[in-house]
Amino acid sequence: MRRILPILLLALIAACTKDKDPDRPAKLVAFPETLKIEKVWSEKVGGTKVPLRLGLALDVEGDTVYAAGETGNIAAYSLRNGKKEWESRTKLPLGGSVGYADGKIVIGTTDGDVLALDGHTGKRLWTANIVSEILAAPAVSARMVLVRGVDGKLHSLSMDDGHELWQQQQSVPKLSLRGTATPAIAGDVAVTGFDNGRVVATALNDGSSVWETQLQLPAGKTDIDRLADVDTKAQIIGNDVYLVGFQGKVAMMALDSGQIWWSHDTSSYHGVALDDDTIYVSTADGEVVALKRHTGTEVWRQKALSHRGLSGPAVAGDAIVVADFQGYVHWMDRKTGALIGRIRAGKVRYTNPPVYSDGTLLLINDRGVLDAYRTTPAPAHMLSGAKPAPASAPAPASAPPPKSGG
Repeated sequence: MRRILPILLLALIAACTKDKDPDRPAKLVAFPETLKIEKVWSEKVGGTKVPLRLGLALDVEGDTVYAAGETGNIAAYSLRNGKKEWESRTKLPLGGSVGYADGKIVIGTTDGDVLALDGHTGKRLWTANIVSEILAAPAVSARMVLVRGVDGKLHSLSMDDGHELWQQQQSVPKLSLRGTATPAIAGDVAVTGFDNGRVVATALNDGSSVWETQLQLPAGKTDIDRLADVDTKAQIIGNDVYLVGFQGKVAMMALDSGQIWWSHDTSSYHGVALDDDTIYVSTADGEVVALKRHTGTEVWRQKALSHRGLSGPAVAGDAIVVADFQGYVHWMDRKTGALIGRIRAGKVRYTNPPVYSDGTLLLINDRGVLDAYRTTPAPAHMLSGAKPAPASAPAPASAPPPKSGG
């Protein structure tokens, strides 16, 4: 039997274990805005009245944006102007964003179904079932689909018809965050984080383990203290693998061996963003941190957004962008971390990181509203302070709700 604890209950438990009130979200203060931010289009792919934070996110391939909603709609839009190219109304409880390869898109549901559709028309090609809830995007190649279930299993399915090629399993703790990692495919292996704090490289041809590394050891007296999930997708450049875990570390690892080259204590369930020299992390406490990619040395730390339930970061030109639990979107200078722009896109939380492609920043909130923005340097006469957020905002929950195994 598996229980889902409400997200606010997790926040209250965490507060009680520390014998203090929940941390309040930082009040937004004015700063010199140096960006002109323009919304260029907006669409709605569909969501529930009570956002479930199931990991629904965006994928961009060429000039097309793919998005999915919790109520079963999958749609393709023009990146340039938001024109809807097609829509498929599956009426299924979609639970993870789409994966794309070789003209096909694949998505999972909370009932364990895996759907493959034609990326040009939305026509359904096949359906399979892995008998486990799916909360993250599949990893897709021309030959296979890799899907993580909440039961700790990694499944490989044939891209041709969805039949299972192999599966691998890791142990699942009694309590873990509500989320799973999307596998990252690099050459002939896939790198995947698991709820037990382990990172595993799996051979694509037969599902055998190439290496396993314990990114972080569960520690503490209670099940909540011992949460050590690695629920974020690895970022891979050459032979370097970058990952971050909850209540643990952000680390650089070797793709060929799993050896940890450096690690930096932090806690995050959002994932990381990279550029040529730097890795960026949104921490569980709402700080945004920049580290040198090859050494882990801290470059800057932005604390002005503490406890605002930040999304993961995105590299957007010369800026780093995050969104928060009140619908605010924040731009920071990539070199210094200074705030340079802010807009309020709505009043609904952004769980998933923005996506930046061809000069356009894309965001989808927890109600399935998809917005596209472009920025330009603000003329001198337009520079002004930002409006602060309401001071009475309640504290967001500190993490996705946990799931307990059984």
